[in-house]
Amino acid sequence: MSEHELRVSKIRDGTVIDHVEGGQALNVLAILGIDGSEGFGVSVGMNVPSDRLGRKDIVKVEERELSQSEVDVLSLIAPEATINIVRDFEVVEKNRVTRPDSVTGVLSCPNRNCITNADEPVDTRFDVVADGVRCDYCSTILRADIADHIDV
Repeated sequence: MSEHELRVSKIRDGTVIDHVEGGQALNVLAILGIDGSEGFGVSVGMNVPSDRLGRKDIVKVEERELSQSEVDVLSLIAPEATINIVRDFEVVEKNRVTRPDSVTGVLSCPNRNCITNADEPVDTRFDVVADGVRCDYCSTILRADIADHIDV
């Protein structure tokens, strides 16, 4: 296969999530709630060569465009990602993800004593900080293991 050959075919309509850190594609699918049962065509390229990242993952989801809340959560595990919206085989919109100031209801706090882990009707809320996310209730900081705490 030459360097310029496509490994995965183009999609007619949907979303391409490019420049995902190598090894994170399955976490991207988990964030999106995609397990194959919903009928979307999904293509995943893992650990493909990238000039920018060295190695990257690519996720293509047919017939689906992402919500802003999904993009916000993706930005936590894939801060270099690019979201491409494809219609009739053409990229009509291309955006780099930006990290939000906070996320609510999408991560679980690892602190067992946090009020969000009690039987209280409280949604988790994390402030996005330079090196990860910080629980708004107990101040526990999540860094490298954010994907392990996604609760969507």
